[in-house]
Amino acid sequence: MSFRDDNEESRDLRKPFLHTGSWYKMSSRQSSIMGSSAQVLRDGSISVVLCVLIVALGPIQFGFTCGYSSPTQAQIISDLKLSISEYSVFGSLSNVGAMVGAIASGQIAEYIGRKGSLMIAAIPNILGWLAISFAKDSSFLFMGRLLEGFGVGIISYTVPVYIAEISPQNMRGSLGSVNQLSVTIGIMLAYLLGLFTNWRVLAVLGILPCTILIPSLFFIPESPRWLAKMGMMEDFEASLQVLRGFDTDISVEVNEIKRAVASSSKRTTIRFADLKRKRYWYPLMVGIGLLMLQQLSGINGVLFYSSNIFKRAGVSSSNAATFGLGAIQVIATGVTTWLVDKAGRRLLLLVSSSGMTLSLLLVAVAFYVEYSSSVSLTVCFLFIQALVISFSLGVGAIPWLIMSEILPLNIKGLAGSVATLANWLISWAITMTANLLLTWSGGGTFTIYAIVAAFTIVFVALWVPETKGRSLEEIQSSFR
Repeated sequence: MSFRDDNEESRDLRKPFLHTGSWYKMSSRQSSIMGSSAQVLRDGSISVVLCVLIVALGPIQFGFTCGYSSPTQAQIISDLKLSISEYSVFGSLSNVGAMVGAIASGQIAEYIGRKGSLMIAAIPNILGWLAISFAKDSSFLFMGRLLEGFGVGIISYTVPVYIAEISPQNMRGSLGSVNQLSVTIGIMLAYLLGLFTNWRVLAVLGILPCTILIPSLFFIPESPRWLAKMGMMEDFEASLQVLRGFDTDISVEVNEIKRAVASSSKRTTIRFADLKRKRYWYPLMVGIGLLMLQQLSGINGVLFYSSNIFKRAGVSSSNAATFGLGAIQVIATGVTTWLVDKAGRRLLLLVSSSGMTLSLLLVAVAFYVEYSSSVSLTVCFLFIQALVISFSLGVGAIPWLIMSEILPLNIKGLAGSVATLANWLISWAITMTANLLLTWSGGGTFTIYAIVAAFTIVFVALWVPETKGRSLEEIQSSFR
């Protein structure tokens, strides 16, 4: 067999798992026959937004998984006779599964494409929710939580990367923030539906986002930057054209992406040793640092067990207070989505981490000081709301956005897996210890979280670059 035959065979192995489809390659005459619906799909801005809204079903699933353990805690402990420690294991097992998913996520997304990896992620999520809904003891409960976590681990890496790679640079911040906005919507939905349904029905409802996501993936294009990296240039240009609009001249962007792909390492296998190179370690340090600090602030401990926190603070209708928390988080994240391309990433991170530090200290004080029950209720509720608002204004959405922007294309799979793994490892530690720490000392727990939030301010001020208004290729070349 000739070298040419070998090369063609290797390219066949790199075909995307879900092909980009041919609907966007139609001629103008064919499109006019199909009418206005085809024209909507052929409009660039609408096409990008449609793609983002479809893949946002993944983060909604992510958020639903995070929010599920809060309104169901009392019911599951009562029905299955679990201890607090066993329920803490249940809450944290999604993070264990997510760590496994995170390890695999980068390589899966590199080998079969961003869409294919989302398809793979959706299947264990559906199976996991079914296992939980039919659980008769802790074994099925734990297995279902692990399966959900595995899918969520893949989703948490793939969705922000896909959105960053398809978005025009002037919309990348806002569209990238839709990832975290969708997570908060998923959390809020879990809190809301948990008010009216028992834990088994709520688990069945958790199947819906991924059930809708699977068929929807067949109607959106693959990431053009991934296609270019894989050498599928015809598909790459077709995908980019539909994302930018058929009347848009994409030649400048095509050439920029081709130059970036050509200048990246020609090696097909990237080793961990390559991450020590100067052009790689700095963006990786920033990406890992932000994602670790996001979790070390204790936010998942607050969100996973918010009902229990409010109950300890003397709030009678703790599940209703938890839903209020989720609703405010959605609104605050929506504000971030609007601001991020205007104010910039660094400013929002500094404001967000400063607000979190102050809020965490005030929550700690509220636990230390013996108020009357009515004052305790109001003070604790307001300060935790302030914490969630501060988190949502920057630290919630922007670390995932920056990770997807700054990692060079040729190490994005491996480096992204490392960064995502670090995030889920810390998240597991926080969710595993939050209930136990709160039992030890509410004030002490929030004081520890406040110290970490204060360090986040220093980290952002010293090391995090501004990426607003720059193409991905510009950002990545600046680290050389």
